[in-house]
Amino acid sequence: MKYYTGIDIGSTASKVVVLDDEKKIVNHFVLPTGWSSKETSAEIARRLEADGMPINEEMKVIATGYGRVAVDYAAKTVTEITCHGKGGYALLGRDCSIVDIGGQDTKVITVENGMPSSFLMNDKCSAGTGKFLEIMANRLGVGLGDLFEMASSGKALAISSMCTVFAESEVISHIGNGEHREDIAAGVVDSVVNKVAGLCSRHSMKGDVLLTGGLCECEYLISCLSRKLGTKVYSDPMGRFAGALGAALIARGKK
Repeated sequence: MKYYTGIDIGSTASKVVVLDDEKKIVNHFVLPTGWSSKETSAEIARRLEADGMPINEEMKVIATGYGRVAVDYAAKTVTEITCHGKGGYALLGRDCSIVDIGGQDTKVITVENGMPSSFLMNDKCSAGTGKFLEIMANRLGVGLGDLFEMASSGKALAISSMCTVFAESEVISHIGNGEHREDIAAGVVDSVVNKVAGLCSRHSMKGDVLLTGGLCECEYLISCLSRKLGTKVYSDPMGRFAGALGAALIARGKK
């Protein structure tokens, strides 16, 4: 049996999707990227072999993401914009605007006729990304899940800095002033949502909005972003695999 594999090596997590000849997902998993994309690439190959899907002539691999050049067994590499656009279109089933909140960057991609037509990425600072949320959750002594749970019952405090370092200083000041953790957590999430919405406002959004990335199943974040954008934000359990799915579909081709 032939397999078509998409590997998306992101800055914090690496996602893998394997399709069969009928474009059915027959395997998917996620691994931490760690410090070395090269080592992660090798670990993915070992995992695929353990799952009975070794890297050989029966498998075509397309790599994308931050560390795509490290996948030396890939037939070729494709930009994450192209892969996310194709994967998001496959998940939603129609043209849309994709908001991808990643570990180190956030992207807004417009998909028309099944392919990306335009995109916009955030500035180099990690404010407005998953890494920002992780840093702030750590500062509050909780995990990401707990951060969102606390935020849902809090009243957002202002966290206005555009820089992660300065924003962390604001959080520390709130802690020092004895503010409730729920209110600080709500402020942190609100800060991210505002930055993502600001990115969307600078891009020509078209169609429905699909959230992808590691936060794609966070209902609280989705509801906050929906309110801020003034439109329903859709999601999918496979949303974090959008890039890998797009890469696998490209490997599969038009057959």
